[in-house]
Amino acid sequence: MSETESAEAIRHTALESAHAEAGATFTTFAGWRLPLRFAGELAEHHAVRASAGAFDISHMGQITLSGAQASATLASLIVSDVEELGAGRARYTMMCNERGGVVDDLIVYRLGAAEVLVIANASNTQAVLERLVDGGRRRGVDVVDRTADWSLLSLQGPQAIEILGRLVPQPADLPKRFHIAELPVAGVRALVARTGYTGEDGFEVSIDRADTTVVWQALLAGGAVPIGLAARDSLRLEAGLPLYGHELCADRSPLDSGFGRVIDFDHAFVGREPILAMEQAGEGETLVGLACSGKRSPRPEYTVRTLDGRDVGVVTSGGPSPTLGVPIALAYVARAVAPVGTELVIDIRNRPESATVVALPFLRSLPRADLR
Repeated sequence: MSETESAEAIRHTALESAHAEAGATFTTFAGWRLPLRFAGELAEHHAVRASAGAFDISHMGQITLSGAQASATLASLIVSDVEELGAGRARYTMMCNERGGVVDDLIVYRLGAAEVLVIANASNTQAVLERLVDGGRRRGVDVVDRTADWSLLSLQGPQAIEILGRLVPQPADLPKRFHIAELPVAGVRALVARTGYTGEDGFEVSIDRADTTVVWQALLAGGAVPIGLAARDSLRLEAGLPLYGHELCADRSPLDSGFGRVIDFDHAFVGREPILAMEQAGEGETLVGLACSGKRSPRPEYTVRTLDGRDVGVVTSGGPSPTLGVPIALAYVARAVAPVGTELVIDIRNRPESATVVALPFLRSLPRADLR
């Protein structure tokens, strides 16, 4: 592939020029050119926890299903039975393959009696789309990839309600947690969802690509700080939220990652039988949170051991926690060592680091650091 062809393959959000003017450092992620950081990931992380941050997450896939069988089609392809999901409601769920492994984790929104919206991870949008199109074809459902035509912005943090409330006609019309509503934001049509990926209260706003700059500038003018991918990752880690390619993959089921609660076994879906067999067997590894006692941070692929040196797992995500003041990690470990309070060791560059299994999310189980 030539350099020109390679450059053309990279996708760009509507805000790339605005991000560049704001001094963003860019990276390529899942085929998109995205801001990695603005003022710096530490400052951005603290801004979201203390006030509010604005994220350009337009790389996320946005797919609509329309038709009388839209919700039935979707339900047959995901682990959650969303046929009875009420209009304006949202649900976190997962799409699995025939072996019970995760194709992607999704948020689905019921927009109306015959329309649903699916938000997919950028790296998996095509795989999700293909499965939805195939399922929809058999039921007469219209499946449309809106990713190129719509943008997705996120506003997260304690001041999110206040900031967004000033941009809609009536603040009381803002949706409740895990709900979605069509509202004008800064004077333009938008779908406003009360969801997020940071562990904070907040919103995700879907708008026409042509209106992106208007809404983005309004969020920043209202007091939101622009946030890049680096801080987005440290925020989701503190919240104990999984990232596809780390905690989730095609070879692990939702049960492995501790998300058995999103599965409705009383409806038929792709991967149901293998997952049900796994649940009944109760074997294998499971995802846990680990808090380190030292200052060195664990990273993906680091080995987890028992105190007597037996290998019992591997780190999937890890790093310093700006909010909690200690290194933390998500790791898959043998179920025998998964109970909260179990003391383990992480091999960090050939040196052992003590770690303890803690309840997820970290934000609720560990005290916040005194950052004064």
